[in-house]
Amino acid sequence: MGNSMRALKIAVIVMGALIVVGTTALIVVVVHRLTSPPSLVVTLPASLAAVLDEPAGTRIAGIAAVRDRLAIQLQGGGADRVVLIDPATGAVTGRISLVR
Repeated sequence: MGNSMRALKIAVIVMGALIVVGTTALIVVVVHRLTSPPSLVVTLPASLAAVLDEPAGTRIAGIAAVRDRLAIQLQGGGADRVVLIDPATGAVTGRISLVR
């Protein structure tokens, strides 16, 4: 019976140490995330000039920031479509046609 109690004491000490180490690691991670700047924030330039080369009658229905791109929804002048623009350069990086 002495050996089983000794094993139980060792197990309790090891588990207690794991709880302390885990709690310390969690606190360090939370403090690090609170003090470091967010990594997914995209800063856009104050002004942006882009030429879309779309047909007459096209209008902008909506604009949304998508990761590091601007998605511009266009209507009229053909099928509805979304144009992706790189805000750093103003270049068109992609086109998505929305077929009904």
